[in-house]
Amino acid sequence: MVAVIKTGHSIRRIFQYNENKVKQGLAECIGAINYPIDAQKMTDTMKLNRLLNQAKLNERVTRNSVHISLNFDPKEKSLDRESLMEIAESYMTKIGFGDQPFLVYRHDDAGHPHIHLISVKVRPDGSRIDMQNIGRNQSEKARTEIEKSFGLTVAGESKRQERFRLRPVDVQKVQYGCIDTRWAITNVLNAVLEKYRYSSLPELNAILKQYNVLADRGSERSRVFKFEGLLYRIIDESGKPIGVPIKASSFYNAPTLKFLKVRFEENRSKKVLYKLRTKSTIDHVLKKKPANLDDFCKFLEKHGIHGAIRKNENGNIYGITYVDHITKCVFNGSDLGKLYSVKGIQERCITKLELDQIVTPPLKPSAWKDQRSQLTGFNVSESPVDQLRSEKNNDIIYSLIQPEQVYGNVPHQLKNKPRKRKRRAIKQI
Repeated sequence: MVAVIKTGHSIRRIFQYNENKVKQGLAECIGAINYPIDAQKMTDTMKLNRLLNQAKLNERVTRNSVHISLNFDPKEKSLDRESLMEIAESYMTKIGFGDQPFLVYRHDDAGHPHIHLISVKVRPDGSRIDMQNIGRNQSEKARTEIEKSFGLTVAGESKRQERFRLRPVDVQKVQYGCIDTRWAITNVLNAVLEKYRYSSLPELNAILKQYNVLADRGSERSRVFKFEGLLYRIIDESGKPIGVPIKASSFYNAPTLKFLKVRFEENRSKKVLYKLRTKSTIDHVLKKKPANLDDFCKFLEKHGIHGAIRKNENGNIYGITYVDHITKCVFNGSDLGKLYSVKGIQERCITKLELDQIVTPPLKPSAWKDQRSQLTGFNVSESPVDQLRSEKNNDIIYSLIQPEQVYGNVPHQLKNKPRKRKRRAIKQI
């Protein structure tokens, strides 16, 4: 079992996301814990108001929504409704949410069984639930105990489970028509938006394009661009958009342009500390003498850095963006310096290539001795000092390599040490 915990500013968006799945026939609300009546007897408004009213008890908690997904191994599709509810109640109790109102949704829109839990961070007495390091501490302990008590497959037990484990870098590339478009894009956005440090829309797209997703503002004359809207599209391997775009406001976490601009400002200062790692890795790769940009990017991939080459409509290269998957930072080439821009990288690759062509291959020892004898006029079988001492005709060369000897007295200005000034005693009146 793998647990993914998300917090947000809007309970309503998370609730509508799950209810829309129910309307599409891709999910089912299987339980409502700490509610006055059963989930099947309540309307959507009743379910939502229970969470909103408790969140109002402490309006200082801005990120008041909690969205948790519990993911199970694909072979555990036999888990029935009662078992899923027992697992959900046990998990929420172990992480400190046992007394909180929460809804349980079973989703059928993926290749593995999973449930979604919706709750709030405000207790009935108005106090705030601290969720600092909850995933590493309480959630990890709860996961291990539930796997043993319910006989679930242990996460990370085999190579198959390693592929199943949810990680931002391991997000499967979405393909239009294979899985639900909205769910696929949401899966990628959840793995990228909060984990990576990007400071512009092109830098964000440098990450998203690796998973066939694009954040698009549209053309400058479009209504979307004029009203600062944002669309998310699925693209093919060549980068061309396919299918119908989805508005950013329709996702439950609302990754709109306004939201991204706040992230841009926050990340701009956070990623400065990681510049040196990216630059040193690039310098190390260039020592391997890549012949062109393609070879350069292949070498970078081995060090966990993706080099995204930017081209215009005519196919001309005009820039490069570095996505460091180790530090989760994205840098435009020109921001790192002229030497790391696409022009600087091309020149450094060409310079190394030209040097390789200019340098002559190493000579054999016999050829090297003959060449040296012709240039210097000395017999290389003897030491250079013996040659110089024995040859009377090389007095000039011998005198040039001798250490310079200076005779005469040193001037007293340089010889004498500076005198120390005596401090005058101050008379006290």
